[in-house]
Parts: sequence; C-alpha cells; structure tokens
Amino acid sequence: MKFGKEFASQMVPEWQTAYMDYNSMKILLKQIQYFKQKTKQPDTPARLRRTLTLYRAFSGLLQRQNQRVNSLKDQDIENQAILVNSVKENNGSGKYETTFLMTAEEGGECEQQFFKSLDNELNKVDKFYKSKVKEVVEEAQNLSKQMDAFIAFRIKVEKAPTRFGFDDPPSSSNMVPMSVFKGDDSVEENDKHISQEIQEEKPKTVTSNIFASINILNHVKINEAIQTHFPTTKQTELNFSKENLKKIEKQLKQAFIEFYQKLRLLKHYSFMNILAFSKIMKKYDKIASRRAARNYMRIVDDSYIGSSDEVTKLMERVEATFIKHFSNSNRSKGMNKLRPKTKRERHRISFCSGLLVGCTAALVLSLIMITHARNILNKPGRVQYIENMFPLYSLFAFIVLHMLMYAANIFFWRRYRVNYTFIFGFNRGTELNYREVMLLSFGLATLALASIISNLDMEMDPKTGDYKALTELLPLILVALVIVILICPFNILYRSSRLFFLTTLFHCICAPFYKVIFPDFFLADQLTSQVQALRSLQFYICYYGWGDYKLRQNTCKANDVFNTFTFIVAVIPYLSRLLQCLRRLYEEKDPMQGYNGLKYFLTIVAVCTRTAYGLNPGTSWRILAWTCSAMAAIYGTYWDLVVDWGLLQKQSKNRWLRDKLLLPYKGVYFGAMVLNIVLRFAWLQTVLNFRFSLHRETLTAIVASLEIIRRGIWNFFRLENEHLNNVGKYRAFKSIPLPFNYDEDEDQDD
Repeated sequence: MKFGKEFASQMVPEWQTAYMDYNSMKILLKQIQYFKQKTKQPDTPARLRRTLTLYRAFSGLLQRQNQRVNSLKDQDIENQAILVNSVKENNGSGKYETTFLMTAEEGGECEQQFFKSLDNELNKVDKFYKSKVKEVVEEAQNLSKQMDAFIAFRIKVEKAPTRFGFDDPPSSSNMVPMSVFKGDDSVEENDKHISQEIQEEKPKTVTSNIFASINILNHVKINEAIQTHFPTTKQTELNFSKENLKKIEKQLKQAFIEFYQKLRLLKHYSFMNILAFSKIMKKYDKIASRRAARNYMRIVDDSYIGSSDEVTKLMERVEATFIKHFSNSNRSKGMNKLRPKTKRERHRISFCSGLLVGCTAALVLSLIMITHARNILNKPGRVQYIENMFPLYSLFAFIVLHMLMYAANIFFWRRYRVNYTFIFGFNRGTELNYREVMLLSFGLATLALASIISNLDMEMDPKTGDYKALTELLPLILVALVIVILICPFNILYRSSRLFFLTTLFHCICAPFYKVIFPDFFLADQLTSQVQALRSLQFYICYYGWGDYKLRQNTCKANDVFNTFTFIVAVIPYLSRLLQCLRRLYEEKDPMQGYNGLKYFLTIVAVCTRTAYGLNPGTSWRILAWTCSAMAAIYGTYWDLVVDWGLLQKQSKNRWLRDKLLLPYKGVYFGAMVLNIVLRFAWLQTVLNFRFSLHRETLTAIVASLEIIRRGIWNFFRLENEHLNNVGKYRAFKSIPLPFNYDEDEDQDD
C-alpha cells in the first residue's frame, strides 16, 4: 500500500482536517517536477558518450575522494537551498517560516510555494498537537484528584489497623493518596516511598498518612449519574459502602481506559505526521535534486510535536496506576483492558453468511414453485390465508429488511470512514460488522421461509374443522425462539450487542426517566418505522391468545379492546420519541428540541386519524386524516433534509447541499432527497385509497417496507451529518462521568 493511502486510512476520522495535507503537498511536488522536466535538456548520443567517457576517467578519482565528498555534502548544498526560522508572534506563540534561497532558478517560485505550504502544515499540526496535549494534561490533573479521593474512599470502606483506631489492615497500595500525574516524579518513585513507609512500620507516620488521605473526603461529594432523576447529575453525600466503592471503581476504570485511548491516538497522531513530513521531504529531494530534507526534518524534530514527551510520560503513569489499582498489579491483565485487541474478520462468518444467502434464495424459489404447483392463489381459502397468516409472517419480513438496511449502512459508513462506533458508543471490539448483521438477518430469513413452506396448508380436517396445530404454531414458536435468543444471558451470539440493544430499548420505553443519548433516540426513530411490525405483534397476541389459530379465523378486528390497542400500539414509538425531545428540552434548554417534539406530536395526530379512518371509513375522517397526514409529512420531510441531514443550505459552496460532503458524487444527495420525499408521502395512499389489484394486507406490507427502506437511507445521511459535526469540533472521544466533585469545582461552576 502506498504511504498516501496508508496515511489516510490510519487517521482519526474526527481529526482529518488537523493532519498534514499530504495529497496537496504531492500536487505541489508534481508541479515542481513538471518545471524540472520542462527545463531539462535532452541528451544527444554524442553528449551521452562524452558523459560516459568522463565518468570512466574520473571514477577512480571519485572513489579515492569519497570521504572528502561526503564531508562536503553536509555543508554547502542543503544549507544553500533552504533556511528555516522560528518566528515569535504577538500573542507569544511561535511559528516556522522557511526561506527558499534559490528562487532565481527556473521553477523556483513553485518550490517557494511548496515550502510555504509545508510551513503552514507544520504550524497547523504543531498547534493542534499542543492544544490537545494541554487538554490531556488538564484532564490528567483532574484524574489525579479523582484517584486521591478514590483511594481515600477505599481506605474508609476497608478501614485501617485496629491499633490505630480502625478494624481491618489497609492494603499497601491504599496507604496514601496517589497523585498520579502531579509533578515530574515517576509513579515508581512514589510507590517506593510508600513501601519504605510501610517497612519502617512507624505507627505515627502511618496514622498521619491515613488521616491525611481520609481528610480529602471532607472536600468532595459523589457525582452520581442517577439517570432516573431530574437533573441527571445529582451530588450526594458520601455513603461509605462497598456497593458505592464498586460503582466508583467502575467509573474510574472506564475513565482511565478512555483517557489512555486518547493518549494512544495522540501519540499515533504525532508519529504519523512526522512520518508524513519525512516522506514528503524525501520526495522533494528526489524530484528537485537537492538535499534539504535533513535540514527541514531537524526543525520538525525540534518542534513541539517532535520533541514533546508529555504524552509518553502520561501513558507510562496511566499504565502503572491502572495496573496497580484496577488490575491487582497484574500487568498482562491491565494492559489487555487498556489495549483491547482489534476485532478480526473471520472467514467462517463470510462462509456462513453466503451459505444462508443461498438457503434463503433456494427457499424463496421453492415457495414460488410450490405456490404455482398447488395453484394456491386461486383456491377459495386464499383471502382467509392472507388475512390470517400474512400478518404473522410479515413481522419477520420487516425485521429482516431492516437488518439488511442496517448492514448496508455499516458497509457504507466504514467505506466512507464514518466513525459510527464512536457515535453509537460501542465498546471497542464488540461492534457488529456488516457481515455479522447479514448472517443474523439471513439466518432469521431462512427460518421464517422454512416455516412458511411448512405452513402452506389450506385444507382443514373435515372431522374436527381444525387445522394442524403444529403448523399453525410455527410462527409463534419462531417468535419465541427470537425472544429467547435475544434475552439469553449466556455469552453466545453476540451477547454484548444484545445487551446493548436491550438496554437502549429499555431506555426508549422509559423515555422520560433516562438521560437521552444518541443510541436512544436513534433506536426510537427506527421504531417509528416499524409501526406495522408492532401491530403484527399485537395480532400475535390476539390470534394465539384467543384461540383463533385453531380455525384459522380472524375475530380480532371485531373486538373493541383490540381496536383500542391498535391506536395505542401505533402511537407508542412516536410518543417515546416525543418524551425524549421533552426530556432534552428540559435539560439542554434547546428550543430545537421543542420543534422536534412538535413534529412527533403532529405525527401522533396523523397516525390516530389514519387509524380511525381505517376502522370507520367516512368523509369527515378521510378529510381529517388527509390534512393531518399531509402536515406531518411536510414537517417531517423538511426536518429530515434540513436538520437531520444538514442539506438545502443555499449559501453552501456545494449549492443546496452543505459545505462538507463525504460522498464524491453530489447527485447521490439530490437523489436521496427526492427519494425521501416520495417515500415519505407513500403511506398517504392509505388515506387516498388508490386502486390497486392487491389485497389490503399486501398493500399495507409494501408501504411498510418502503418506509423501512426510507429509514435505511435516512440512517446513512443522519450519521454522516453527525460525524461531520464531530469532525468540525474535533470530538473523537466519549465523555465519561467522573464519580467525585471537589468543593473548589463547585465554586468555579457558581
């Protein structure tokens, strides 16, 4: 792989604009190369012969004077080519300026522009790195204070020796608070000092250290992220229990892991940029036939990004602290947590996915052939079968389609470097890739199709009037199997992903009582496109709960309770999303959340009026349903395109789009906008009653599938816009809530 592609692939996606612009520097080098080739005189055969003769004549002399020539190389040429200076600005910061000393030569202006651009890149990279190092140093100081409070808290919980007025002996690591990042002394020296105190066994000294540690607790409170309260962060008095100790230890462990990841990326950022400067200067020397790389790289090495070792020191201290306090001094265990292994692509996943795709295709073909061979579509029980069995199996079709759209989303997110794992907050190495999602979706599709083929029986027992109980129960058995796998506590079938999904789903159900984060409202948005699937679940309860499956009849719609729940089930996803908007409006005081909540309120009204019209067709209900649906569709479409996707910006450099685009083709964005509008208004046919030669259940399933496809398209551009917002703010790390709050922090907040 060429360095340019490798350099781009290893960038932190949110920091792309802060890296050296390697491609633009290569373009400038091509211009220099063009001028060099243009001014170079072609060698004639006679001239070439003279050159070879001179080379042979003086080759011996050149070899004998090799050492002398090498000594001269370090002096004249490279120093004559460029001169790099560090210039102090008015605000006290410094920048680097290179003076090109050979501007009079042909193409000298291009080389001067090259070094000017190179200086800008160096100053940009150096400034960004310095600002990030300043941030991590401040964060390290905060973590140091947190560790002081944590160790004191642990001493208080575990308690000290009886002869000093306590019950249990303290551990050697907990004798004094550990200021991990303060000063220049290493952690090992601090630990050595502690061990010397323990070995001396001076009761007075040990007691004073213990009380000095515990005294810290008089100035701190617990920042308990109790999400079920308003506001979400509640400062509580210290409760010295082992349960709180475990909770505090877990929060600090997560904070240290995230902080260490930030340090690793900063170190990698420094290494890759320095390597990029080295590569581009080597290319320049080769093209321009100069030796300026050594002189310029000496300046790069002397800059802050090349000379600072703050990040390396912090990494060493974090490692020592984490291993000692969170891994029981087990280095291999601690480093495995700090540096989790990257997830490897497994060939068996691809093989199984392909196998299940083939099974799905074969079963679809078998279903078509069986239907045609038995002439099922022309049998008298066709309508009854569609009304009863179609809603049961359409549930699996909706789920499989949504999973396939999500797999496609993951594929394109990864292709265009959208950092979806950070946006969703997945733990490193546990996120599903698109092959694994396809494996699950086609596995479910295979089971569903096998169940449909087994259930293709339109004949009842003439004696009892019942259908075969086993075949009628197949859809229910399959639903039960999916639920059991989903809630299975064993570490099989992607347990971490299943737990993440169930946790997020629970937050959506209990929307107003939990702090709303991106995965919560993203999943709630997905559920708004699965209203028909929720209605299918409602039909499952009615069909099997009331025994209709025995006679394959549908008495649900004649029941007032079922019709009432038809309204409730349709409203639940939008109500959950509305409550999330109200929660965010309360916390963030952002009026945009209020406007977003109004969108879902209008949708709730539209869904209720459409449902009422479907149950009681009439002119008044039709006009009301059409009006409310049109208003909700127009409002939702505007919000999708302008707010969620960030498009339709008239003053953007990409007219009617936005300034930054990840896709190389602008037409894709315009096509997606048109498709979103068409699919948004597709379900208006349920009100307008267009004439189609399809059963109502079939038409409803098609419209629901179109909505799922629209949601899949919406997902890609929604995360693209979120990613670009993170890029604009250089936001590449999760914010981990810390357990303690010091009194001085409260005073600063006030």
